[in-house]
Amino acid sequence: DAEIRKKKNDCYEDIESGLWGQQCKSSIIAKENCALRCVSPACYELIYESDPLEEGEKDFTRSSEYKYCMHR
Repeated sequence: DAEIRKKKNDCYEDIESGLWGQQCKSSIIAKENCALRCVSPACYELIYESDPLEEGEKDFTRSSEYKYCMHR
């Protein structure tokens, strides 16, 4: 998980620098969705694309599915 955390932190830096566009900096949850897409576009598409995270949402089931997807 350290490798994933490192990659996610790199993604956060890219988002903050504006590399992902202004919409990714518009809110905490927008930033999180962009970071999830950045870390693994394929897993994001599979698990979150049709129903992105919303403000205040904690979806532990999908979070686990995403992590599982990344470790395959």
